[in-house]
Amino acid sequence: MKKLVIAAILALTACASPSQAPIKSASGTSQPGSSSSASGAAQSGTLTQSDLEASPLSGQSLKTLQELNKQSVYFDYNSSDIKPEYTKIIEEQAGFMKSHPDDQVTLQGNTDERGSDEFNLSLGATRASSVRKMMVTLGVPLEKIKIVSFGSQKPRLTCHEESCWKENRRVDFLHR
Repeated sequence: MKKLVIAAILALTACASPSQAPIKSASGTSQPGSSSSASGAAQSGTLTQSDLEASPLSGQSLKTLQELNKQSVYFDYNSSDIKPEYTKIIEEQAGFMKSHPDDQVTLQGNTDERGSDEFNLSLGATRASSVRKMMVTLGVPLEKIKIVSFGSQKPRLTCHEESCWKENRRVDFLHR
């Protein structure tokens, strides 16, 4: 069963670029082609000056894109169910993507530190898949949405209590 979970995780993250998929194996070592941290833009949700200059989007669309990259969908402990208060965020994300057909998004699934690496990677992927499913239902083409799981490797807060854990149980959006 453990090998099946690891194979599923590897299959889900195989299409992610090295800077997007810091996946660790069951032994705790980095997988070939992975990175231990995401790019600055991926971590901060902001676009660099070169991103802005290279983009075909208007100034207002770029501002909107930067704001969308700062949004997250949060989850309850050990859950991948989307809470009603986050449907508006997903609707905003889908609306932008439908009005900008060249846009692509990577959904970055995250978990808190509790649980094994394998479990957290699987849960992060399941959370991102839940958001992707809703976006597809709202009319975003499936091929425009990639998912990657960081598991517990990309915490927003690092204290060891519920106030931090709830910030780490999330899906982040990274538009390109």
